[in-house]
Amino acid sequence: MFSYALSEAEAGSDAAGMRTRAVRDGDGWVLNGAKMWITNAGVSEFYTVMAVTEPGAGARGISAFVVEKGDAGVSFGPKERKLGIKGSPTRQVILEDVRIPGDRLIGAEGSGFKTALATLDHTRITIAAQALGIAQGALDFALGYVRQRRQFGRAVADFQGVQFMLADMAMRLEGARQLTYHAAVKSERAMAGERVPDLTLVSSACKALASDVAMDVTTDAVQLLGGYGYTRDFPVERMMRDAKITQIYEGTNQIQRMVIARQLLK
Repeated sequence: MFSYALSEAEAGSDAAGMRTRAVRDGDGWVLNGAKMWITNAGVSEFYTVMAVTEPGAGARGISAFVVEKGDAGVSFGPKERKLGIKGSPTRQVILEDVRIPGDRLIGAEGSGFKTALATLDHTRITIAAQALGIAQGALDFALGYVRQRRQFGRAVADFQGVQFMLADMAMRLEGARQLTYHAAVKSERAMAGERVPDLTLVSSACKALASDVAMDVTTDAVQLLGGYGYTRDFPVERMMRDAKITQIYEGTNQIQRMVIARQLLK
């Protein structure tokens, strides 16, 4: 597996502010720094690492490299103690005088940040898909629960207030699903070499919408289960915790709104 190593302790949303350095050493490079919040760190064999190759040049001074798990000087921090998605390990990637050959440079020197942004146009859609799956699971479980749970002599599903909650959950979910599928089609077209000028807009839009919907739907699912929903005996509390990260990684939803606005106004 490959892991994507962009974020740092002081460079999350402001990825261009990273401090990890790559310095030329003969025909190769020497990397020093630390990457934070790296999914599957310590499990993956390969890491796409963004590092500064020209200090002071801002985003144009960032390059992308392939680092291997077995390279001397590569180590990993302890597993993060997270709110959700606990089945996916998240750790720090530490680079201490890591020497790599020159052919590990991805693309041209200085093109790393451009590569990172282009990558996010596609990977944000996968986060939207993840959010949809979490939300659909929560809705499916809540539907089954309210059909069998009885209060005041009838199924909870018979109460209009509950029915309206379910209808809103389903409408929001289906709207997010259609936007995500729309973005996925554009992603495939772009990967095939077609110019898709609105890919950045729709990928950010589907990621922000689907993750917000996932948080809303999972929260409502917990509410529909009442006290049971707040316990670990039922899966919706885990789904709610898992949904939260989809609003944060691959760019927070506040960043997505900035991206969308820039695309609209350019």
